[in-house]
Amino acid sequence: MPETNELEQFAEEFFQDIVNEAESGGWKEDIFFDKFTDYLVDSGEMNEAIRASYQPANGNLRVDGYCGDPLDSRATADPDEPLTLGLIILDFHQGADLQTLGTRDMNAIFNRLMRYLDSALKPQWRKSLEVSDPGFGLADLIHTRWNRITKIRLYLLTNKALSSRIDGKTAGDYQNRSVNYSVWDIRRLFALSKSMNGQEPLRVNFGEKPLHPLRALLASAPNAANPVYLAAVPGNDLARIYDRWGARLLEQNVRVFLQARSNVNKGIKRTLESEPELFFSFNNGITATAEHIETEMTRDGLNILSLDNLQIVNGGQTTASIYAAYRAGKDLSKVFVQMKLSIVDPQQAEDLVPRISEYANSQNKVSQADLFANHPFHVRIESFSRRILAPAQEGSFNQTKWFYERARGQYGDAQAYMSRADKNKFLAEYPKSQKFAKTDLAKYAMVWTDKAYYVNRGAQKNFAEFAKDITEQWTEDNTQFNEYYYKTLIAQKIIWDTAEKIIPQMAWYEAGGYRSQHVVLAIGLVAEAARQANRKIDYELIWDAQELDEPFKQALREAADAVHPVLMHPMQGYRNISEWAKQPKCWEAVKQLHVNWNQAWLNELISPREEWRRNRRSSKEQRETNGIEYTAAVVNMGAQFWKDVAQWLIAENEGDEKERGCVNVAASIPSRIPSDKQSAVIVQLMKRLAKAGCPYRMKNIE
Repeated sequence: MPETNELEQFAEEFFQDIVNEAESGGWKEDIFFDKFTDYLVDSGEMNEAIRASYQPANGNLRVDGYCGDPLDSRATADPDEPLTLGLIILDFHQGADLQTLGTRDMNAIFNRLMRYLDSALKPQWRKSLEVSDPGFGLADLIHTRWNRITKIRLYLLTNKALSSRIDGKTAGDYQNRSVNYSVWDIRRLFALSKSMNGQEPLRVNFGEKPLHPLRALLASAPNAANPVYLAAVPGNDLARIYDRWGARLLEQNVRVFLQARSNVNKGIKRTLESEPELFFSFNNGITATAEHIETEMTRDGLNILSLDNLQIVNGGQTTASIYAAYRAGKDLSKVFVQMKLSIVDPQQAEDLVPRISEYANSQNKVSQADLFANHPFHVRIESFSRRILAPAQEGSFNQTKWFYERARGQYGDAQAYMSRADKNKFLAEYPKSQKFAKTDLAKYAMVWTDKAYYVNRGAQKNFAEFAKDITEQWTEDNTQFNEYYYKTLIAQKIIWDTAEKIIPQMAWYEAGGYRSQHVVLAIGLVAEAARQANRKIDYELIWDAQELDEPFKQALREAADAVHPVLMHPMQGYRNISEWAKQPKCWEAVKQLHVNWNQAWLNELISPREEWRRNRRSSKEQRETNGIEYTAAVVNMGAQFWKDVAQWLIAENEGDEKERGCVNVAASIPSRIPSDKQSAVIVQLMKRLAKAGCPYRMKNIE
């Protein structure tokens, strides 16, 4: 349990962040919902979280959001698979002091959420609501999916501390559907944010019911640095583990397998249903990693008792299909899944787990976009964010930086052991408002493309689409991701943040009124206006000012006014506004809008040639930087390393004449130093050979 003063400090800072953001525009409960659910989506607790606030004056029932369309919760492509409905309710204490949530209040809050669910299934009640009311859209979605929903998850999110006397809430049922309750209080959120990877510790205890100690064989040397085990996991146990931890088990997997629609799932399903005893023989099983293992030796052999941070890096479809069969009530008593388990030192996990994941998937078709979470693009953006100073804002002499979290929790980790003075200095250099993560980056960039609607599909789906685009562009020419690109990205974040403040100030806006959807469509319309005029946004102007001027703010207001009717009045066939905002048809309707833009903003736009000139200059600088970095990396490996590589190339018949020649030059260091071009050839060769199983690896290369 965290120290009380640490928890109180976290609660106060969390609340103050909400207040600060609300002061510049926004409703506190909207901001609280977004900030809280960002943690839960990032950790895999939810696939997505959509704001849908319905709070009638009598306070008898309430809902604040939901975990996306239940169809998206499916583990496989099976059209008959049962669905899970996730509903969210808030208990937001509007004060910095730490309050306690007791049993009576907790139950009362959940009862209000259940009364909303009960009302949502009544036709007369639904008819009493306006179609534009978030309560109606969600109720209509629940009614539409109800016959296939078998499981209901209710989430209570609060900045109070749950009473220590409460150790849980017993699962119930409603209309023959199981109901599970989950309370995320400030203490649990604090544990989530404090842990090294930004998550609650994921510990699987095989020795505790309903699981069973897992029989295993040691498949490596007893004193190996990263021991490997082989095991046959009972199907029921694998399903129960997934039921408890969900997508958290799969976060390192290179596949976005939940979106897969391949025939593999169908084959797995057939085997599970008709020949379960042959599943072990027919299926390739799973590849997994863990950071710590606890075992015991018995008369019958070795048993695994627990695993810390278990990750399934290959076999996502297998796991999800078994879980789907488990939820459907299939008999899995004869099903066993082979597992290859590697124990990885936590200090090496960030580098080693992605490699295990990549190679474990190498026998299957895996696109480069699937590997994007570990792509050098992120390393470069992180490097820019630590190096490039933003111009001082008017009235200040202090220059700041924008902090890119390449890995979850970096911002907090950087301050973990600082003195108060050093922490204040750090926060002055990297203000909280200037921190952003991978999924944030993806939405800032994607909203400016002709696929802006992807941003409304949720952080993970948008990130996957962003990955495809960036991977292709990086392969074509990585120098386009240069300092100008970085400054453009920050300018896009400034535009996004400003739009988030402007939307709640519009006369038509109501609390819970689809803020994020309005932001996406409003910025998207601004981008479309520039495209149609064959002009470009002057991102350099925004970077230099570190804020938007009044003409740009007015353009955002004009865009928001224009997209509001389109968003709030879906086309025939779409009744849920949040789901409508995800559709290409919604985006096409927005693109057809005509707006009389203020001339001052139009005058600020620049020509495509001017933007090309800026990017070209920065690309040249990036190309020179790449060459210097490559040469330094090659020289740092030393002559003996390159002599060994040269011998390996000959022995394995790898590398062409040009590549071998460049390696031979490196083997002559220091009498001969490879040029920047030669070093680039060597680096690209070593990247390719890493995937071919070459035992020699360069360090610190993108």
